[in-house]
Amino acid sequence: MGRYVIRRLLQMIPVFIGSTFLIFVMVHALGDPVNALFGDRAPDPAIAEQIREQYNLNDPLWLQYLKYMSKLFTWDFGNTFNGQSVTSLLAIAYPATIKLTAVAFTIEVIFGVGFGLISGLRRGGWSDNGVLILTLVVISIPTFVTGYVLQYLFGVKWDIFPATAGEDLTLDSLILPAIVLASVSLAYVARLTRTTVAENSKADYVRTATAKGLPRRRVVVNHLLRNSLIPVVTFLGADLGALMGGALVTERIFNIHGVGYYLYQGIVRQNTNTVVGFVTILIIIYLAANLLVDLLYAVLDPRIRYA
Repeated sequence: MGRYVIRRLLQMIPVFIGSTFLIFVMVHALGDPVNALFGDRAPDPAIAEQIREQYNLNDPLWLQYLKYMSKLFTWDFGNTFNGQSVTSLLAIAYPATIKLTAVAFTIEVIFGVGFGLISGLRRGGWSDNGVLILTLVVISIPTFVTGYVLQYLFGVKWDIFPATAGEDLTLDSLILPAIVLASVSLAYVARLTRTTVAENSKADYVRTATAKGLPRRRVVVNHLLRNSLIPVVTFLGADLGALMGGALVTERIFNIHGVGYYLYQGIVRQNTNTVVGFVTILIIIYLAANLLVDLLYAVLDPRIRYA
């Protein structure tokens, strides 16, 4: 196991470098960041040159990337064009998004797996058809529509949850945006769980466990569900990073100043350090989540061994 983890960590290095360099190139491909900073106004040539010199924009792209990566070892993500440290923005944004993602991920796992299990066990029944129809509707509706509708109904009209989260993020204020953020992923988890449970319910080991007289709950939980969760865990591992990076729409609807909000601001203003800094942390989260998923395979299926 230890050698496997070390090998996976070493494999992450080229993936990390390649991903960050790709993001670096894509941000610069948007155009001249100095012109984007001044908008429709023509920048003063002296000031524009000073900014380019300060942020190494006159250097070749590969050299700018090397300078950026050399600072990462000291946890220095550079400064925005207004002089604010990107590290300070990360300290503001990530705690907010992590709280939102944690609540959304919990909802996704509990209700996604729960609905999928019920649907898979009662395939063809009314509960199965209900889950299929409901998840299809959720997947078909764009997230911003779901967000505004739920915000109006539960936050404004019925006053059950706060309409916006604001800066004081409490569990009560995060439930509604978390439901919106998790809705589409929850639908996919439910459908994936349903399919694997329905397939594995006909497997020999399930029939053997039932024939041995084991209690129904033990057969379902210890044998059927456990072996059905491997593809679901794979999806959840990839989705964890997607929830954090894809919270842009949800955060704007519910006024949460998280990763999505600052990423949007960085892209609009072509602020290279902000975009690359935030995406760098997302890449690290993606890689860590995938490693954790691989390790969970052995827990779910003891037949899996790592050399």
